[in-house]
Amino acid sequence: MAPVRFTTGKPDHDLTYDDVFMSPTRSSIRSRMDVDLTSTDGLALPTPLVVANMTAISGRRMAETVARRGAISIVPQDLSPAATAEAIARVKAAHVTFDTPIRVTPDTVVADALPLIPKRAHGVAVVLDAGAPVGLVAASDAAGVDRFVPVHEVMTTDLTIVSDTSAPQEVFDLLTEQRRKIAIAVDASGQLVGVLTLKGAMRSALYAPALDADGRLKIGAAVGISGETERRATTLLEAGADVLVMDTAHGHQDRMLETLRSVRAVRDAHADRTGVRVPLVGGNIVTAEGTVDLIEAGADIVKVGVGPGAMCTTRMQTGVGRPQFSAVLDCAAAAADLGKAIWADGGVRHPRDVALALAAGAGAVMVGSWFAGTHESTSPLMRDADGRAYKESFGMASARAVRARTKEQAFFERARASLFEEGISSSRMYLDPARPGVEDLMDFITSGVRSSCTYAGARTLPDFHARATVGVQSRSGYEEGRPLHVSW
Repeated sequence: MAPVRFTTGKPDHDLTYDDVFMSPTRSSIRSRMDVDLTSTDGLALPTPLVVANMTAISGRRMAETVARRGAISIVPQDLSPAATAEAIARVKAAHVTFDTPIRVTPDTVVADALPLIPKRAHGVAVVLDAGAPVGLVAASDAAGVDRFVPVHEVMTTDLTIVSDTSAPQEVFDLLTEQRRKIAIAVDASGQLVGVLTLKGAMRSALYAPALDADGRLKIGAAVGISGETERRATTLLEAGADVLVMDTAHGHQDRMLETLRSVRAVRDAHADRTGVRVPLVGGNIVTAEGTVDLIEAGADIVKVGVGPGAMCTTRMQTGVGRPQFSAVLDCAAAAADLGKAIWADGGVRHPRDVALALAAGAGAVMVGSWFAGTHESTSPLMRDADGRAYKESFGMASARAVRARTKEQAFFERARASLFEEGISSSRMYLDPARPGVEDLMDFITSGVRSSCTYAGARTLPDFHARATVGVQSRSGYEEGRPLHVSW
């Protein structure tokens, strides 16, 4: 892998995303849609984004949604093997094009229906009678209504019904013609299959889904490095996980290397039996040495990042970590020398950060807290005193996560573990009114990354890494590039 070019030479100190910028170069690309964003991590994701294996963020709804848009979500290790296997099965059974709807019956009362509606970005629940759609109910339909009124008294019955074989463009044209925002897809027997919004139909034509060899949506799962890792890995492989993630706060340690070796043996036996070789991810590390050790132990992908995440207190608590851009740069080069790849994990707060991580050589970029404040994250929707919608998020090494992870242990062991947590236990991640769903954020990110590639004259991510020219900037240089939402 060729080193990233610096405009004035590579500095002798480490850099984070805010410290750098990319210079534009001559380009022959006429449209950002001519750019191929396929990940270079061996998973060949059409969109090089990975949802972090955080309990407050990644679940079945998230996994379905991002996979339809070409990315992948990792189910966290805190779920039991049985619950994780069930989540994988449900994602694999989900429709590739039509969104999984919220389902209620005509007799469901408004009080029970309203908390379900925000769990999906399309903002409605489908009312079913014997499996067939008979109405739609939105939060606005129940405004001012007694909470014990059944939904059939407030639902909309004028529906746009389409076949589950309809192409997204057909659905888009029909909704545009009828001036409606959502269509309900049914099979040949009239049973509900899914829903598709006007914007969803457009996205289905723009994004390629992330699919396995059988044409089903992709989903990953975390194994962890403590406990019965081999048994969990076996269960998840049998369930159909498309990637297994083993990570801990300090990934460059003997237990991680031992776990990678043992899970690799399980994976290889599964591959010999089924012909499906599932990639293994290990981390987290920030050095070339750590990258090499994890790859030699069995990792196909190495997760890079110690301390850059919004929920992580490691750097302030321990002084350990490394500025993320330099960590990605060095670890990506080390992985490429061995024919492997890395995921840049943490520290992304703007589309530019994702672009810079990919320019530095990341095969894909893992996003955590940024996706916490979306309809699809696992936490319940809450509102503050001013009525602003938010979700609660927490770090995976925080006291809250440690309590959940050690709930089966003896009281003394749990109390001792609680003394050593790192991370925020409760943080409010507000939903952006302009981008309340994870698909909205993916639009924002991919639009920025595509444009970055056109500025570099790159049609693919390997081209992007090869052509990107990076400069180092002052804090005032970074601030100069920030937009102003009000005049000065």
